[in-house]
Amino acid sequence: MARIRTYRCHELNEDIASIRLDETDIPAPGPDEVQVRVMACSVNFPDLLMVQGKYQHKPTLPFAPGGEGAGEVATVGTNVSGVKPGDPVVFGCRSGGFSEAINLPSASVRPLPKSMSYAKGASYGTAYQTAWVALSHRGSLQKDEWLMVHGATGGVGMAAVDVGKLLGAKVIGTGGRDDKLAVVSSRGADEVINYTLPDGSQGGFRQRVKEVTGSGGADVILDPVGGDVFDESMRCVNFGGRILTVGFTSGRWPQAAVNLILIKEISVIGVRAGEIGRRNPELGRRLAGELRDLAYSGAIDPYVCAGFPLERAVDAMKMLELRNVVGKCVVTMNGYEFEPDDETADSSEQN
Repeated sequence: MARIRTYRCHELNEDIASIRLDETDIPAPGPDEVQVRVMACSVNFPDLLMVQGKYQHKPTLPFAPGGEGAGEVATVGTNVSGVKPGDPVVFGCRSGGFSEAINLPSASVRPLPKSMSYAKGASYGTAYQTAWVALSHRGSLQKDEWLMVHGATGGVGMAAVDVGKLLGAKVIGTGGRDDKLAVVSSRGADEVINYTLPDGSQGGFRQRVKEVTGSGGADVILDPVGGDVFDESMRCVNFGGRILTVGFTSGRWPQAAVNLILIKEISVIGVRAGEIGRRNPELGRRLAGELRDLAYSGAIDPYVCAGFPLERAVDAMKMLELRNVVGKCVVTMNGYEFEPDDETADSSEQN
């Protein structure tokens, strides 16, 4: 039994500042478990939603947010082989990552890609899995096609820009802030479009997309936004194009215009990356293996804009809640110090 610090939610509350830093005991790992000394844990929207009681998975109170992270193996259970104390690993879990240590089934950990820091390792799993499943499998993105990525400054959006370029596509990234879009452009997007007007309201992007593509529009559109953005996308997707619906961060579920689907022979395709593995385990393993190969080869490079020490975990969550994150941000612990990607990324001291 060891004593650790952890940032836990004790009651579901709309105000995420209600979570607090605790000390608690962590037992030795079970026979089939691995105890990971956590170095970095990424912050995702489900973490906010769980604290607010709005997520489908509702952990038993009290719980620590944090669903994916990276660290080093502290100790292993008696039945565990293939991993040993001191090994750098990445992990996925439902919750619990905002802690100095966590016990996990051995199947939940895998080696940290050698090209990645702990911060990057904690940040690639969910975002890149969604992007890879959406574009390579559900959207069948082809070389030289035009891909438009909405919300391109977020974690999934930036991963989709990365994956789109890996697949040989020409990429348009959209978003609402020029400073964020400058990062997307520096990461390889062929064109970026700010779809907000000076007063902050959404403006049209249809004409600009048609000008950039020189045709009827984008061949594939990845949309985690929904609402007005989806409606406008229906009018600038190319004939025979595919719109990939990933989520509804706008807060409005759009209604697809069936007449446009018919006239332009559009496919509107839902993407739930995790559900694929649950319904078709063999396909899920294949897609996960493809993503691991990309990660271990150094082909993908997650963008992490900020790191916050564990005692400032609420600040990290608020940064995401206020939509100030570019790519991903992380919570760090056990003496691990976050290093910004480049001059456009901020340290936690600057936020």
